[in-house]
Amino acid sequence: MFKILNLSNIFYWIEKLIKFINSIFFILLLVALSFALIFSPPDYLQGDSVRIMYVHVPSAWIGLASFSLIAILSIAHFIFKIKNIKLITKSIAPIGLMFTCLALVTGSIWGQPTWGTWWAWDARITSMLILALFYIGFISTHKFISDENKANKISSIIAIIGLINIPIIKYSVDWWNTLHQPASIKLTGESSIHSSMLMPLLLMFFVLILYCALIFLMKYKTEIIRIKKKNLKRL
Repeated sequence: MFKILNLSNIFYWIEKLIKFINSIFFILLLVALSFALIFSPPDYLQGDSVRIMYVHVPSAWIGLASFSLIAILSIAHFIFKIKNIKLITKSIAPIGLMFTCLALVTGSIWGQPTWGTWWAWDARITSMLILALFYIGFISTHKFISDENKANKISSIIAIIGLINIPIIKYSVDWWNTLHQPASIKLTGESSIHSSMLMPLLLMFFVLILYCALIFLMKYKTEIIRIKKKNLKRL
């Protein structure tokens, strides 16, 4: 049933996917940056500082989506006890932390000319900071707890508890009076962002997703090699 999850099969397809993504990534990145930095218009209020959005917003999306996926997979691990699931979550976590921190840093840079301050204990900013702490807690369990089963259990609990924070981040602008504006992009209903900015934003998001996939595959490949070496030492 789980033949497709065999480590040897996965290793083969990882190599194929890494080569494919490498072949298209830099071309798409160049196109995305061209649209974001050159062809997209400046904002009528914020001017060119709005271009930070093309990194800030996709980074925040990826940080939220990555943790949500980790939490869902952690629940699945509790139910099905598939070891590969924990390999996947361990590989995703550093990527999610990196983009969460990138969202916080770019948000701070963007906030200075927009709000006149580098940092504010705004509801969304604070909840994003809490998300970064959940990531750190998740990663730290695997770094500092030698018992793998115990580390998997504790990290899964951290991820499931941290899932509560995701809707808080998403709806904080609706629930509290925050510095952030309401969502400009809506899955249901009409988005308020102009298409000349929306298309470069979505293109940059797609390129960063490719980058995430590339880093994930390399990290996952490293985890597989580590397991193989560990099993050989036991022989």
